[in-house]
Amino acid sequence: MKKYAIYIGILVTGLLLGWVIFGNSSNKETEHNHNEVAEANQMWTCSMHPQIMKSEPGDCPICGMELIPAESGADGLLADQFKLTENAMALANVQTSIVGNGKVNDNTIKLSGKIVENEESNAVQVSYFSGRIERLNVSFTGEEIRKGQLLATIYSPELYAAQQELLTASSLKESQPALYKAVRNKLKLWKLSESQINNIETSGKVLENFPVYATVSGTVSEKLVEQGESIKQGQPLLKIANLNTVWANFDVYENQISLFKKGQEVTIITNAHSDKKFKGIVSFIDPILNTKTRTIKLRVVLNNTNNAFKPGMFVEGKVEGTTSSKKEILNIPSTAVLWTGERSVVYVKTNPNQPIFEMREIKLGISIGDNYEVLSGLENGEEIVTNGTFTIDAAAQLKGKKSMMNKEGGKITSGHEGHIGKETSNTDKKTDHSEMNERIKVSIKFQEQLKSVYENYINLKDALVNDDSKKAKEAATTVVNSLGDINMKLLSDKNSHSDWMKLESEIKTVANSIASETEINKQRSHFEQLSLHLISAVESFGVNEKVYRQFCPMADNNKGSYWLSKEEKVLNPYFGKVMHNCGNVTNVIE
Repeated sequence: MKKYAIYIGILVTGLLLGWVIFGNSSNKETEHNHNEVAEANQMWTCSMHPQIMKSEPGDCPICGMELIPAESGADGLLADQFKLTENAMALANVQTSIVGNGKVNDNTIKLSGKIVENEESNAVQVSYFSGRIERLNVSFTGEEIRKGQLLATIYSPELYAAQQELLTASSLKESQPALYKAVRNKLKLWKLSESQINNIETSGKVLENFPVYATVSGTVSEKLVEQGESIKQGQPLLKIANLNTVWANFDVYENQISLFKKGQEVTIITNAHSDKKFKGIVSFIDPILNTKTRTIKLRVVLNNTNNAFKPGMFVEGKVEGTTSSKKEILNIPSTAVLWTGERSVVYVKTNPNQPIFEMREIKLGISIGDNYEVLSGLENGEEIVTNGTFTIDAAAQLKGKKSMMNKEGGKITSGHEGHIGKETSNTDKKTDHSEMNERIKVSIKFQEQLKSVYENYINLKDALVNDDSKKAKEAATTVVNSLGDINMKLLSDKNSHSDWMKLESEIKTVANSIASETEINKQRSHFEQLSLHLISAVESFGVNEKVYRQFCPMADNNKGSYWLSKEEKVLNPYFGKVMHNCGNVTNVIE
């Protein structure tokens, strides 16, 4: 037994020594292999030009600086997704909404509508004789008036002469009763009452300024004349609306028409009274289809004695008990859609708790008001960007993700937030238009008006280059003013009109932010967003001259920022005199 115990001890000792020697060697070998794989996957970049990405160390081909190891870009996102910071979201005023409208699962149709005046209860107060308004007793639109209330006093030469005729004919009524009767009838044609005519005849006095009384009760919806104005017989003075009843007009899609009929009950919900539900009956279905929107009007008459409904108010209608085999209809606001050629794109927020987005191509149907019907590409319940869409698209371009103009996407850079287009070296300046916005054909006149905005932007850029916050503030104000001079009627195409409306709103918002700041660092922060929007505008519409798009990789905490310039020479607006010439040309916009 003692001998066996010795053998077992020797065996155990041998196993322990083997594990220590060979196991540790194996671990080192595994670690060594892992390091080899890591080194094989290591990429090298330039701290000044992060778009440069090499598989081995060396010098930057642009500036000659020694390359440094690039940080890993693994962020847990899918290839087409990108993430924004909360600060960037707030700065760009990005807003999102949930997709979902049309047929719902509980056999109820939702309709979008608007409150309008009941045309059957509207009246126009007119003047029955010509003259001059000596006094107008209605002060403002929206004023409540009662039947018989004094509205105005009018001096009328015709009426003055007719009153004198009445007094003369009154003295001759015994001998010439036909003349007397004709004069009284003449005054009645001017809507003078029997009592008014009798008062003139009894008093024997001619009224110089004649009163005009309201013939109906209601609310003044429009003043058509002003005090002191000359008027003609039959000319409208006021529009008066009786708001005791109003109409709710709803738009019904062409493929939903068969689901509705007169007499159906509609439940009305308003934003102003979200805790209340109102009931109404379908009173009219327009027999004529609107060929532009491919919709018809459905009307519900609503009792409004408590003034719950205001004309112009948006409402939602629900009609229950309808059955349809039609596919669910989704519609989204036009502000969510970006167009490029035949493509329509939106940005979807893929994570409800984090600002993670991706571009989605969709197919649009008909437009209805400020909304578009979505035929494919979105599902009920998805969350999309509805405000700040151009800012999100610019961020996607900067990160090298799929965007409005970059259909395929693909990460262009890893050392910073990405960029639009390919960087060019000083020795080989080539312009890459493949990454730029597709040019929209517009008139030279529109380009000249946009050029005025661009010129003021250049003045703003120069002020930042020279570290002059006061001039930057003034230049930002001129950018806003020149935006107001652009005539959008010059854009005949609906899509280009919509694109410009969104860009104009974004440019105006950011330019106003710069104009309201006195600290140059904050002005430069807003200038980055302004540049992105103006780049999109100049690339899309053109300003009829060559423009240089330039980039500084060290701006925005080494994430990189763009700006526009009239000349190829780089003068950096983000660092000013500290680093005047930091940056390079990325594209030339012809």
